[in-house]
Amino acid sequence: MIDSLVTFVITVSGGHAALGIVLFTLAVRLLLLPLNVRQARTTKIKERLAPRLRALQKRYQRNPERLAKEVSALYAKEGSSPFAGIMPMLAQLPFMWLMYRVATHPTALVGHDLFGAPLGQQVAGVIANYGLVSTPVLVFFLVIALVAAVAWLSARQIKITEEQPELMKKIMPLLPYGSVLAVLVLPLAAGIYLLVSTAWAVSERAVLASRPL
Repeated sequence: MIDSLVTFVITVSGGHAALGIVLFTLAVRLLLLPLNVRQARTTKIKERLAPRLRALQKRYQRNPERLAKEVSALYAKEGSSPFAGIMPMLAQLPFMWLMYRVATHPTALVGHDLFGAPLGQQVAGVIANYGLVSTPVLVFFLVIALVAAVAWLSARQIKITEEQPELMKKIMPLLPYGSVLAVLVLPLAAGIYLLVSTAWAVSERAVLASRPL
């Protein structure tokens, strides 16, 4: 199944596996766009309702069941749900798992590279095979640097609210950098997927945040 999928994507992209991964990632992001628009709308609703939510939390802090009902009712009046924000993340999981399976498949990406860097190898394997100073390693480091830059932009988009626990305030700005760690241990194919996907996500959030929803 994995081999058939890779063959199809490569054929569609004119024989270039790296381009096929980019096109596959863009197709996934377009497919999930309606969910992300809904998530952005939910975020703005949550920001607008923040004072009322804090009042409810203070009023029903000893009655979690009643608090949950009141919060759900408040969101329902806005035509939204407090759980709408997690839908895009859940919807992405099958595609991320599929790309992981492709990237780590022993034969699917054999013979395919990006400017000489094998798509199916990790950075450690590329260094071992080509040496630290080589074009394939430079390609890998460039992808890592771009993912780090996108992670930095993503961290700047995170909004910290007063009601969040202190621990979460410290952890949340660091979460986007998890993609950098992932690229360091995953094959190049997965790194390309993460780069394109996170770059799209950052751009998408910037656009959606600047327009009324």
